[in-house]
Amino acid sequence: MSSLALYRRYRPESFAEVIGQEHVTAPLMQALRNNRVNHAYLFSGPRGCGKTTSARILARCLNCEQGPTPEPCGECQSCRDLARNGPGSIDVIEIDAASHGGVDDARDLREKAFFGPASSRYKIYIIDEAHMVTSAGFNALLKVVEEPPEHLKFIFATTEPEKVIGTIRSRTHHYPFRLVPPGTLRDYLGEVCGREGAKVEDGVLPLVVRAGAGSVRDSMSVMDQLLAGAADEGVTYAMATSLLGYTEGSLLDSVIDAFAAGDGAAAFEVVDRVVEGGNDPRRFVADLLERLRDLVILAAVPDAGEKGLIDAPADVVERMQAQASVFGAAELSRAADLVNAGLTEMRGATSPRLQLELICARVLLPAAFDDERSLQARLDRLERSGPPAGAFAAGAFTAPPAAAPAMGYVPAPEAHGMAPAGPGGGVAAARAAVRAPAPEEAPAPVAAPAAPVVPAPVAPPAVAPVPPAAAPAPAPAPAAPAPGAWPGAAQPGSGAPGAWPGAAAPAQAAAPAAAPAQPAAGAWPSAAAPGSGTPAPAPAPAAAPAQAAAPVAAPSPGMAAGAGQVQAMWPAVLEAVKNRRRFTWILLSQNAQVTGFDGTTLQLGFPNPGARDNFASSGSEDVLKAVLAEQFQVNWKIDAVVGAGGGGSPAPVQHSSYGAPAAPAHTPPPPPQQPQAPAPQQQYQPPQQSAPAPQPPVQQAPPPVAPEDDFAEEDDPDLVESALTGHDLIVRELGATVVEEYTNE
Repeated sequence: MSSLALYRRYRPESFAEVIGQEHVTAPLMQALRNNRVNHAYLFSGPRGCGKTTSARILARCLNCEQGPTPEPCGECQSCRDLARNGPGSIDVIEIDAASHGGVDDARDLREKAFFGPASSRYKIYIIDEAHMVTSAGFNALLKVVEEPPEHLKFIFATTEPEKVIGTIRSRTHHYPFRLVPPGTLRDYLGEVCGREGAKVEDGVLPLVVRAGAGSVRDSMSVMDQLLAGAADEGVTYAMATSLLGYTEGSLLDSVIDAFAAGDGAAAFEVVDRVVEGGNDPRRFVADLLERLRDLVILAAVPDAGEKGLIDAPADVVERMQAQASVFGAAELSRAADLVNAGLTEMRGATSPRLQLELICARVLLPAAFDDERSLQARLDRLERSGPPAGAFAAGAFTAPPAAAPAMGYVPAPEAHGMAPAGPGGGVAAARAAVRAPAPEEAPAPVAAPAAPVVPAPVAPPAVAPVPPAAAPAPAPAPAAPAPGAWPGAAQPGSGAPGAWPGAAAPAQAAAPAAAPAQPAAGAWPSAAAPGSGTPAPAPAPAAAPAQAAAPVAAPSPGMAAGAGQVQAMWPAVLEAVKNRRRFTWILLSQNAQVTGFDGTTLQLGFPNPGARDNFASSGSEDVLKAVLAEQFQVNWKIDAVVGAGGGGSPAPVQHSSYGAPAAPAHTPPPPPQQPQAPAPQQQYQPPQQSAPAPQPPVQQAPPPVAPEDDFAEEDDPDLVESALTGHDLIVRELGATVVEEYTNE
């Protein structure tokens, strides 16, 4: 095999063989067809993109016996001399301006330029690295470049066209070359490897293209180095990674999984492996930033691999898709920003390992920062994992019944008219009214608007007999509320402890409740308990909101009954899955919940369709089956559903602490009732309550009071009514004197 460098053996011999520069080669070929060739050209662009090669091809096209032609014949003497391995032509002179850029060199060129070509049509000067010519040298060439003889052509090639003086640049046709796209360069390298008969693994060519950075010559040099050191099995991915200094994909996968799981121990273990393995921490951070960039693109464009936005093998793209699915957009963006900033800080750092560990710590701890990006990252984690277990106790929030009055204590104008005004003024009167027992209203029909709760006067309630014909015998009335309770507070038994106003249990919506105990401490204001007021035909509205909030996919009663058996062993299953595949463990621990088991099928509930589809498409189902078969000797089917219902009964509707209660659901009108004897005419009296049964006193905890409502009561021992306030206090303590009084009318 020839020892000639790979980029020299495959140097293009025509414009058709030049890759990635169609915007330059096509106009040049058309100019040759039209025979409109300029006397001077300027080729500019990055190194290794084909400037000097294109200048040689242009000289070959101009001096071909059949030319000027865009396709040299390759048979004439000029074409053979300018071929890939030809001896060169005496009429095509290449000058390296880096060593021949002075004014004396320019004068010597100018003197020789007026002599005609020896055997070709044109005498062509190719001046490489033209930006190295001095200003005096350019000025010496200015006249001959501006008005050359008919047989003279100039081609300047440079990587810095701005350093070519404007008087020369304005007299040339400027063609800017570009870096070759990665896809085009990868295909070209694969073709070259095929011609060489070399075996190359799939992941090697993207590494070579990345090392070449769009330069064909640099990429060919790297490929030549790998082919020279390849063994019988060819160029492997491990060999290319170690030789080019890139980070192994397994290390990047490990640190990304640690970031997704918030596992600091795993992240710092990866850092230790990077340093102990002799890898450059700066290179690792650069590769990590590249991986995060790919994840950001995959999160926004799921089919980025098919569209060519990511240059990686199919298995790597699939693995990155699984990693992107467990991150939120804000988390990925924040991690990429932190890694990018850390990479900048690592330049010139005395301890790169310390900088790398600090980068990992910042990514793992969004709660340590109070900026907007960290807040969005924390929200992404909450949305992905859901609220913490036990955050909302069962029955803590219950939907109000449809016929309940509007939430909140809204007294009528005459509510406190009979309250005696104490020394505290309006505050004491309000406290006295709050202590008074409130009469309870009968539930209003569904179509009627909610009525405000009107507390009764301070006078003790009088017990009056109820006419026998008015209604059936009512249930015993609840006991008087505890001191300091809200007016009309819901009684125990009418709803769960801490329930919203008017909330009632499903069983109490159908039948009147028995005499409840004292109200719970800190209960919210509520309408009267069901059955405590005048009986009125009203359906059970409390079940309607609860039934409307049924989960998306509720398991059958049989599966729900068996779910408890699997839930007991679920932590052990998750631990076994974590040892098998960390990505599957992340999905199951943060998104999945056991919702049913019937002996052969294990039903898992996911909060959204995206999490379920990710579980099904990433191979996590097979990992879970394998763990169950190996560790627990069971062969169960896995059924992934949307909705994490815990049983067959519908879950209650939950409300925010400060949100308004849900709108009452529509209820059909009640059926007609049997006609009853008309009650005798009597003057309206407030609903009376029967005497409560004697009960032992129960010590109630004081309700929580907001700071703005925490006023001293009139029976407090530290309240001194004779204390000075206002004007008298200022006069006595500060010695103030009233100068003038203004009366505001």
